[in-house]
Amino acid sequence: MIGYLGQELSRWDHLPDGEAPEALVLPFFSDERPLRGAAGICDWRLCGRLSRLLSSGRVTGAWGETTLFPPGRRLPFARLVLFGLGPGDTFDDGRAVEAARRLLGVLTRMRLGRVAISLPGRSTGRLSARRSLEILQQELGRGGNTPAEVLVVESAAGQKESADLHRGRQP
Repeated sequence: MIGYLGQELSRWDHLPDGEAPEALVLPFFSDERPLRGAAGICDWRLCGRLSRLLSSGRVTGAWGETTLFPPGRRLPFARLVLFGLGPGDTFDDGRAVEAARRLLGVLTRMRLGRVAISLPGRSTGRLSARRSLEILQQELGRGGNTPAEVLVVESAAGQKESADLHRGRQP
């Protein structure tokens, strides 16, 4: 099942008890500084902890790099999954499909029931909300033990743009 989670901290902060996703997936480019979109929001809430990971070289954003990060009490998610997309100039539609496939593979291996995903390419506008949701739906349709519920982290404008593809609930 696919739903939406607004891209505002107020939406995240007011998730009812027990309804917060187990993880928030944050794809980002290796040359994306500062972090944007949901990753930038998380970095801000965490007082720059993600930026410090990047500047120290402990996390780079290299293609396929996956880092599990505990956000503590500052965010309602039990864990953040940082997912590297490599350099932004190499990201195209084919790379977006491959990223979605790899990302869902990681989540399947983690055996999570409910996740929130900021879709690859959305933070910098390299993909439209509509196209990124089409890719996610395509990859979820391929089968496998994907999460039972996926909440797409998207702005109100992005939700409206892809409304004809999906009428998700908005916590």
